[in-house]
Parts: sequence; structure tokens; C-alpha cells
Amino acid sequence: MITAEQLADFAAALRPRIAGELRTDAMTRVLYSTDASLYQVMPHAVLIPRTTEDVIAAVSVAAAHDVPVLPRAAGTSLAGQAVNAALVIDFTRHLDAILAIDPAARRATVQPGVVVDDLNAALRPHGLQFGPDPASSDRSTLGGAVANNATGSHSARYGMTADHVTAMDVVLADGATARLTAGDGGGTAPSGAAAIRAAVAALLADAGNQRAIDAGTPRHWRRCGGYALDRLRPGPAADRAGDLAALVCGSEGTLAVMTAITLNLVPRPAHTGLVLLHIDDLHAALAAVPDILTTDPSAVELLDTLSLALGDNVPEYARLLAAVVPGRPRGLLVVEYSGESEAAVRAGATRLERLAAQLPGIVAATPALSPAHQAAVWAVRKANLGLLMSMKGDMKPVPSIEDAAVPVADLPEYVRRVEEFCAGLDTPISYYAHAGAGCLHIRPLINRRSAAQLARLPEIARFSAAAVRGYGGALSSEHGDGRARSWLNEEFYGPELYALFRRVKRIFDPANRLNPGIIVDAAPMTASLRRLPELPGPARLDFSDYERDTPLPLVVAPRPEPAAVAPGLVRAVELCNGAGVCRRRTGGTMCPSFMVTREEAHSTRGRANALRAVMSGVLPAAELTGPGMAAVMDLCISCKACRAECPSGVDMARLKTEYLARTYEAHGVPLRARLFAHAGALNRWGGGWRAPLAGALLNSRARRWLGLTTARPLPVPARRSFRDWWRDWWRDSPESRAPDLALLIDPFTDAIQPAVGIAAVEFLRAAGLRPRPVVVDDGRACISKGLVGAARRAAARTVAALEWAVAAGLPVVGLEPSSLLTLRDEYLYLLPGDGRAAALAAAARTFEEFVAERAAAGALPVRFAEGPWRMLLHGHCHQKALVGTGPARRALALLPGAVVEEVDSGCCGMAGSFGYEAEHYAISMQMAERRLLPAVRAAGPETIIVAAGFSCREQIAHGSGRRALHPAEVLRAALLP
Repeated sequence: MITAEQLADFAAALRPRIAGELRTDAMTRVLYSTDASLYQVMPHAVLIPRTTEDVIAAVSVAAAHDVPVLPRAAGTSLAGQAVNAALVIDFTRHLDAILAIDPAARRATVQPGVVVDDLNAALRPHGLQFGPDPASSDRSTLGGAVANNATGSHSARYGMTADHVTAMDVVLADGATARLTAGDGGGTAPSGAAAIRAAVAALLADAGNQRAIDAGTPRHWRRCGGYALDRLRPGPAADRAGDLAALVCGSEGTLAVMTAITLNLVPRPAHTGLVLLHIDDLHAALAAVPDILTTDPSAVELLDTLSLALGDNVPEYARLLAAVVPGRPRGLLVVEYSGESEAAVRAGATRLERLAAQLPGIVAATPALSPAHQAAVWAVRKANLGLLMSMKGDMKPVPSIEDAAVPVADLPEYVRRVEEFCAGLDTPISYYAHAGAGCLHIRPLINRRSAAQLARLPEIARFSAAAVRGYGGALSSEHGDGRARSWLNEEFYGPELYALFRRVKRIFDPANRLNPGIIVDAAPMTASLRRLPELPGPARLDFSDYERDTPLPLVVAPRPEPAAVAPGLVRAVELCNGAGVCRRRTGGTMCPSFMVTREEAHSTRGRANALRAVMSGVLPAAELTGPGMAAVMDLCISCKACRAECPSGVDMARLKTEYLARTYEAHGVPLRARLFAHAGALNRWGGGWRAPLAGALLNSRARRWLGLTTARPLPVPARRSFRDWWRDWWRDSPESRAPDLALLIDPFTDAIQPAVGIAAVEFLRAAGLRPRPVVVDDGRACISKGLVGAARRAAARTVAALEWAVAAGLPVVGLEPSSLLTLRDEYLYLLPGDGRAAALAAAARTFEEFVAERAAAGALPVRFAEGPWRMLLHGHCHQKALVGTGPARRALALLPGAVVEEVDSGCCGMAGSFGYEAEHYAISMQMAERRLLPAVRAAGPETIIVAAGFSCREQIAHGSGRRALHPAEVLRAALLP
């Protein structure tokens, strides 16, 4: 037990020796107390090292003060090995350099914090890649992959991470450094490492120990549990005798702390293609896998019926599934072929399609050969875990036995036995993953609020372990032992081999300071489980939709139990399972603040963990509205990307509104927040003859007083609003016919950029339509600023103002994505149970959706000027999250000769008022400079910059000097008379 005085002395000794940050505050410790597993353990402190020397100093000082150490990367562990009562060293913030790439030797040297996909991106020009491909490769690191001995969908082709590690630099438990290599019998190092090498060699030389290793090591090749003593055995089956690096692989931070890793690389396949086998019988399909393997695929993956059903509920993955999977099969086997030519790939696909026609359980085969379709399938497959965890309800697929692997031929029988055992316990299970390697990630569905169901976990784990051992399979095959499985190691490997594991641990770490309690001497499986949150008073928003459990398409139905049902707000927070998809920095929009700060606190996971900690009592209740939570929530810009891109569907924008409402109740509403929330009314006041006065006020010292940046101009109301234009037009050209649609005019289109509304009206009228503009303040700004009462009143006014259109069955078309989509999203929980709000949500369409739908139906009788029309499209965050940019691309593609390039820009960084606030200006610009502004600057003068969002257009103009147009302006300008 570490005392507070001991920790204070340790911190005082370490801080002068490091360039990085040593953090000991409660909030930071909470953020590192969980990973993607069931567990939560508060660390003693967190080190964000800047240099390798920081790591060496930290381990040395920790040894002197008897403080445990846990090296950690992205924290995506599913077994709980990334949490401990220790000094956590986070390698992801600064120690993420690719130190060397040698294409000729096919080798790379990296620091542990390098993300797998980032390395592969750097290797792509050389035609190389790192072979193992964990599903979390867009945020998991090489250090984590080595520590877990990870693999992935292509394990049958590329093996395990340990097969590709040739050397590593490490810090030993006493702070000494060593270089461990395969080529020189173990590496060169000071006497401490030499002593370790000699002790391990002596252990391996003993004939009895060799028999124990032979008898206890699983026969299945896909294994990562325990310590890999079999890899160090001399003999014809191994070429790494004495290689301590091979032993550190898969040791989960318990033997040494890595600071650099040298890896073998493999050629990147020139061509790949997929065939999706639709299945109607899981067991028959699994029995067919050995036959499928005879066609020489590079991967065979399973998506079960539950995963596919849940994918329909998360916008991003629903769109991806719709693009490539016709209908809804009961499951899919995803089979990949690779080769040096497209013909070779097509030949593999053809072989499979012929074979599939003869296989029971396979009802159809759908090729997915284009790069876009393949990317969509792999995106859904890699999100499988998160999709399963998106189930609304207290019952969740919990990690426990999911990492077992057995020979492929034994997989159907193993699955059937687990099914039967779990059925006897009234416990449904889910399945997914690596059918071609004999590793089916099976997860029991457990309600952790039920003590009776929790008690089943060790029982199920023990049964599975015994069955796996009988098949010669591996208890851990890529996720590691961690807290979920280490407790079973003695039983699974046998007392003799387990005793050798203990000896290895003592040889490397005699004081048991490196990630203690993992692999050996573990606590029971149900120790240190995450504490469950409770409702901190009545919710300010409606979360009742989370109280409706997801229907489960399962064979085994759980028996109803008298377990407490968690309220909707609690369930909304619990959706975050810690997998950390929000930590990725390539592709998509989530999470904009993390992408530029790379701070755990600024990820969606960090915010959810902070909320959960307060709601579960890990942090004091007062911290919900305290400074620590304020710092965590501050950079959430409510972009809604997590709603669409987080596979679990965490809606942090909604949670932030709830948080802000509670904060204002405790501390009052700041004047700046109140002003921005009512910006629509202020803009209306500032228009017309007051425009010069408004401009003067907005650029006076009042800006500094309100905490607004002086680095960018504030938008000034137009002299003539859209409302004025429409009134004058209507007076001069009265429209007697009934309207065809309601055109929602938001406050910013009305007062700031009326040209957008005018262009929309003129385009729609040219198409033979009769738009009826409705100018309303929809309450979007009030929602963003957490003024729930004002937002609710604005929503009610808007519903009333548009009731005539909905009653007449007319579409409600909006120009500003954030405003229009507020009708489809927030109104449903601002006005719960209001049938008029639900009907309005169903009638609401973005301008681009409406145009694309009319064009597809052949109901858009307009002619456009010939191109070429070259356009660079930037999607608004809410648009990308809830609708996608497909409708915008289709609408713009109506122009003859149109070339529409969409920049993978993430968030523009403006986020309403966020980019105008002095303390946020710099990070707002960092978000824009990440991809959007460079792409705009690189676009030629002939390229039209297109952005539907008002804030996006403001950011583009400020950061690049280019004027971006709304799609309505582009289409209107292209019309022929």
C-alpha cells in the first residue's frame, strides 16, 4: 500500500528530472483509471513524458520510492491490463515518432506511441505495411500491439506481432536500460540485463522445465497469453533462442518498459477484394470455414445478426451497410482475397462463389471489389465491438471469454458447447471476428446491475477455459490476459508452467513493480469492476429513448429478473465502453478537440469517463459543476460526430447541454453565453439602419470585456434582411397559389447572409416550386449554450410556426444544416411526447436532400450551364453526422461536367460562437488548419468552395480569404434562363 507521503516524496523527486508533465490531480487520475474493459483502478499519478529520458527517470525514481509503474498507450485494452494502482506513463502524447524506415531491409523503428495506421500511412509509398492489423489500428499503438502480442483479421497470413519484432530498447524494473535483439542471442546491455538473460537461459536449460513448457503451451498458433517461453526454446521449430525481446512481447508491461521497437515489414497487397457470404445458419457457416480456407483467402471474418442489426442504429455505419449489403442477412462471412493483379483477386472470388453454392448455411454471395465498398465493409467490421456496445439497455456484451481461439475445425463444436452452457444460465451471447483463425469473439450479454448475472461471469469463463484447453486452443489469442483472464492462468496452463511464469516475473521484476497483478498473482475476475453510475437528480433533457431496450435478435432470450433499471441519462453515459474510437486522428470528424490537443480529457471517452466518475461516486458529486469537469467539457464543440462515428453512438453534444444546464443552475448563466444564445434576436435588432451601429459596437472594447477575440471580425447584420427582401418581393409579385414547401429561414440566413435564402427561393421557383419562407429562431444557439428552457420555448414556437406545412403534408426544407437538423434531433427530446414535433422531424429535409430527392424522382425541371464545374465540398459537422454528405454531392453533381471533391476536413473549428471566444480562437484555428484550410488554399481559383454551414463559410473566409458558397448559391448561379 502506497502512502500519501510516499507519493508526495516520489513526485517531488521526479518533477525536477523530467521535461514532461507529472499529473496527480483527481480528474486526470480518473481519466486513466479505465480502459475498454470492465475494470476501473485509480492510478497514483500520470506521467506525460516528452523524451525517452523522462521515461528512464520515471522508472528509476519509481524504483527508489517503491512505486509501481504501468506503461500505457491508447488504453484500448479489453482485458484490463491498461489500468492499475501505479504511475501510468502515457506514450501517446509525445513519444510517437517513426525513428527510421529502411525499405530495402523491410524494417522500421518506432517509438511506442506510434499509431498502427500512422505507420502504415508512412509505409504506403514504399509498398510496405506492418502485418498484424488489430481492429483498433486507427488509434492503437505499436507499443500496445507489442505489449499484447496483438494480431487481427489477417493473422493467418501475417501471424502475431511477436513474429515481426526484431529488437527493442527497454527500461528494466530498476531503471537500467537495455537493447534486446534477436540477432545476437538476446541483445547487449549492462550487467543487470545480462543477469536476466543468464537466469532465463538457466530456466530454459532445465529438462523438467522444458517438459512443463511443452505440456502447458497451447498447440494452437494464435496465442498471446502467459509468458512466451516456447518462443525462446532452442530447436528446429524456433529461431529466437534466448531472445528476450520475444519474451517481452505479450508481457503486458509486466517485464520491461519499451522505449523503441524495431519491426519487420511485409509487402502491401497490390489488389484486394471481398466476397460477402450471407448466412442463415451460424453453425453450418462455421463448419464451412475449412472448405472456404481451401480457396486461399487472406481473411475470413464473421459479422453476426446482432452486429448488423445494431449497425442500422448508428448513422455512419447504417450508411456504410446500406452501400454494400443488400437486405439484412442473419449474418455475414466476410472473405478477402489479395493478389498481384485484379484478375487474381477475381479468380479467388469466383472460386468462392462456386464453392458457396454447395455449402450449407450460405444463402447468397455478394462481391465487394471496389475500394470504396471494401473500405465500407472493413469500417463496419472494425467497429463491431462498439456496435455491440451500442445496445440500449442494462444488458451488455461484456468482455470475458471473447479472446479464446481453437483450431478452425473445432470452432463449430466449441461455439455450440458455449451456447448450450450459457443457455442453461439464461445468458444470451454475441459473436464476431476471426472465423478463419478459429477466434470467434464470443461475449455473454450480462446486466451488471444484477448480482446474480455478474456471478455467472467466472462460471462461464471457467467452462470456456476448460473447453478451449481440451481443443489445444489458446485462452488469450490477441487481447491478452489482463484482469479478465490472468486469474485463470494457473488452472489453464497447469501449475508447473504457471510456476515458470512466476519465476520469469521475479527474474525481470523481483520487487513486483511493473504492472503488478497481471499474468501472474492476479485478483479474482470480478475484483475492481467499474462502479456503476446513478442518476444525479432529475434530468433537464429527456433521455427516455435510452430506457427503451434494443430488441435482441437472439436465439436465447434472457429470463426477466427483478433488477433495477438504469435511468436514461445513466444509460446515455454508460454507452461509452472505452474503446477509444474518438482518439483516432485520421479520417472522419470525431473528436475535433482530441485531434489537435491529443489530450485524453478532450476525447469523447474522457468526457464520458469524467461524467461517469461523478455519477458513480468516484469523484465527489460537487465536481459535476466544478472546475475539473469544466476543463474536461470546455472543448466539446457539440459537433455530434460521436453520435454518428462512435460505434456505440455516444451523444456527447446532448450530454454537454445537460451538463451546461446543471452548471448554470449552480453558478448562474454567464452574460456571454446568454448573448450568444440569443444571437438571432440581436442580429434582427442590428439589421437595417442599425447595421453601422451594430458593426461599431461589435468591434469596440466590448469585445474584450465579453471575452471575444479581436483576431477575427464578427459577422455584421446586413442592411436588408431576407425577411425584408421577401416582404418586398411578395408585395411586388403576389403569389396566389398554395405553396409546395416550407422554406425554413434561420436567424443567420435572415439577418447575416440573406443572399443564401434569396438564391434558394430563386432556384426553387425556377424548378417550378412555390416555396413559402418561414423565418424563425429555431433555438439552435440556446441548445449549444445549455439554455434548456429558452431552447424548449423556441422549439415550441418553431413547431407552431410550421404546423400548417406539416398538416398539409409539405416538406420543410432548411438551408442551415445545424438549424434544420435540430428539428430532426433535439426537438424530439426537448418536446418529448409532442406528436407535432415528431411529425415535423419526419417532414424536415436539408436543402441538398430535397434537391437530390427531387432530381432522383425526375421532378426537377431545370437546365444548367455546361461546365466544367470544379467544386471543393466541405460538410457541416451536423450534416455529416446525421445525414452524410451524399445528398450534397448528388445535388452538386447535377451540374454538367461537375467534379465534386470532398475534403476529409473534420470540423472547421468555428462551431457557432466557439471560434469567436478569445480562449478558444487558437484551437479553433488549429482545427481548421489540420486539413480544411490547407485544402482550400491549394484549390485553384477556378474551384468553387462549397459549404452549407454559415459558421463553416465564416471560418473559410477568415482563414483563407476565399469566399465559400452555399449549394443553393451554386445551383442558382448555374441555372440557364
